[in-house]
Amino acid sequence: MSEDLFLSKAFSQSMHPLKVIPYYYRASRAFEQNDITITTLVTFNRFKVFSELVTHYQGPISATVHVKPSATHALLDALHDLYTSTPTMSTYVDIHLVLTPFDRQLNTWRNVARLFARTEFVMMLDVDFAICTNFRSAIKASLDAKIGRILKEGHAALVVPAFEYVKQQDGLDQKYFPRNKQTLLSLVKAKKIDMFHRTWVPGHNSTDYPRFYSAAPGEVYKVTQYHPAYEPYVIFRKEGPPWCDERFVGYGGNKAACLYEMYLSGMSFYVLADHFLVHQSHPYEEEARKLERKSNRKIYQDFKEEVCLRFVLKLLSTAHGR
Repeated sequence: MSEDLFLSKAFSQSMHPLKVIPYYYRASRAFEQNDITITTLVTFNRFKVFSELVTHYQGPISATVHVKPSATHALLDALHDLYTSTPTMSTYVDIHLVLTPFDRQLNTWRNVARLFARTEFVMMLDVDFAICTNFRSAIKASLDAKIGRILKEGHAALVVPAFEYVKQQDGLDQKYFPRNKQTLLSLVKAKKIDMFHRTWVPGHNSTDYPRFYSAAPGEVYKVTQYHPAYEPYVIFRKEGPPWCDERFVGYGGNKAACLYEMYLSGMSFYVLADHFLVHQSHPYEEEARKLERKSNRKIYQDFKEEVCLRFVLKLLSTAHGR
């Protein structure tokens, strides 16, 4: 079977025309299987923050880069300059291209990055977040503990809480971001930093930020009040958990749909109380967000009903098969 045929079937639910080119650039480093690959999505206007993510993480990254036919040569030239001029990029980053005229097929892009990740565990992360603490080493050191065993079994998703600056201009430069929880808490107390997307409470409120603030060092606690709109940034086993539903195009509901299906499949969410991410401020495409969210709201409602019915039928068939 040719690679093109396999990939056309693998992404047959996506909007076409679409062509996937895996490992357009392949990292020189051989990664340990128990490592954590950040899977992320990159567009032309995010190359600078992408470079900062790579520099700070110093670990495996599987990145999907969207290429529009109208800008192919300019983007590939810029990508070549970025990749070859940043030593950590060629050491740690695998680049996969998605060639399509359609913007923001975000779940398709997420699935591409996850499919071609080369480690047992992956983290689904937006490219414009700063990794402020070393959760990677902490998780690798805990793989033989209870939470590590659940992660290895594919029954857990580990949440790294997300924050943003209250004033957008304060969040433009990552070199001023907090790098430990004590500094973060002082900024929260001063009302300079708050939970990410604080104006959309269902998105991150299930993380239980008051508990995060008061948690003891080393604490990992379970999410007990799950909401269908919950969309944290999570670490989970690459193989086993459901894939992101590719019918979502544009802003709104796409990542929540990925996590909702994971939740219904039986996965539990656990918060790493020593660790956090901070969003790097940037302008949003407000008009596009408004229109796409309206469209995806209806799609997400249909999706929730469909996936619930699917899991109910699966449970019934399992019960009758005994």
